[in-house]
Amino acid sequence: MNEELRELYQQVILDHNKSPRNFKKLDHHNHFAEGYNPLCGDKIDVYVQIEDGIVKDISFQGTGCAISKASASLMSSLVKGKPVAEAEILFEKFHDLITGKTADENALEELGKLAVFAGVKDFPTRVKCASLAWHTMQSAIKNETSTVTIEE
Repeated sequence: MNEELRELYQQVILDHNKSPRNFKKLDHHNHFAEGYNPLCGDKIDVYVQIEDGIVKDISFQGTGCAISKASASLMSSLVKGKPVAEAEILFEKFHDLITGKTADENALEELGKLAVFAGVKDFPTRVKCASLAWHTMQSAIKNETSTVTIEE
């Protein structure tokens, strides 16, 4: 990745950390999950309103590092309005990106803004930070009641 692109990616992450989108408790949610990364202390609550198989609304609250918060912000922005099945596919593609299973240009283009997390794969502890919100969203969608922890 060239230096200009790396700097742009860093700016996107910093912007979403400083001004996270959908950072609030969603009052009219019908799905909810808690996430916790005991390795670094990141905590997140994800609230989802699903109607007719569509993520009508999604929000999050919590504390964490810039990567964790930016990931939750981008996730919530991108899955809002999408079918649940599409949100789950996006999770898989994102997870493949941050774990290094996907690196070709077509996959990066397909992920759009999520490509900012491509460099995370080089930092295993940061993979957990980037994926916490996504695992928590997936748990919320499935109405799982146990707290999501990222310890692997």
